[in-house]
Amino acid sequence: MSYTIAVAGKGGTGKTTISSLVVRHFVRAGRTPVFAVDADSNFNLNDQLGVAVASTIGGSREDMKRKINANEAPAGMSKDEWLEIMMQASLIESEGFDLLVMGRPEGPGCYCAANNMLRRHLEILSGNYPVVVIDNEAGMEHLSRRTTAKIDLLLLVSEPSPVGIMTAARIRDLAREIEIDVARTGLIINRVGGPSIAARLVEEARGHGLEVLGTVPLDDAVVEQAMSHLPAFRLPDDAPAVRAVDTILATVAL
Repeated sequence: MSYTIAVAGKGGTGKTTISSLVVRHFVRAGRTPVFAVDADSNFNLNDQLGVAVASTIGGSREDMKRKINANEAPAGMSKDEWLEIMMQASLIESEGFDLLVMGRPEGPGCYCAANNMLRRHLEILSGNYPVVVIDNEAGMEHLSRRTTAKIDLLLLVSEPSPVGIMTAARIRDLAREIEIDVARTGLIINRVGGPSIAARLVEEARGHGLEVLGTVPLDDAVVEQAMSHLPAFRLPDDAPAVRAVDTILATVAL
């Protein structure tokens, strides 16, 4: 049975970098293949994992609708079968993980049938992996459309500020409001400058009723990797951010 982690946070918190380090952790731990899903319409998880994207589910869905309207659908093939083929074609296979990029949200018109099929195929596909890691946008667009049935761990990522923590609490509240099935919610505070600041931020988070799973320090290795156009997935084992994420996930019962 798959263990599903959804990573969420507002733009600029380092959410996608954290997502890539979560994938890295499970690959290094031998929980492979990991199924990584980039559910942010402004996708860049592939950059942090070091793989190229040829197609997205959103783009395939638009193409599917256009061809149906133009009577260009494949003969003798159901929409279900067609969508499954497109999903398989969009799946990027790499070392220890597979990546699926959701891409842009819906354009004009109704996508209810396509989204229902998409959810069903995603659930089937996810069941083939021990761990699923979903990099979400702050509004949790795809989760709100039930493209994932259940989340075992909603991992909120915050910048090191009271405003960032308050935003993380609002994302937690949003998940409750739209009734996403979440077993556990935890907070990671990213890019923390030192122990005294970390302690104050942890206290701030607890004031919002957030469970703090840990903090990730400011890490020059992460900055250097980004400046060299290299993926966070390839950071060395002794990088402070890598060690912090490994420690956090080791304390979470999976």
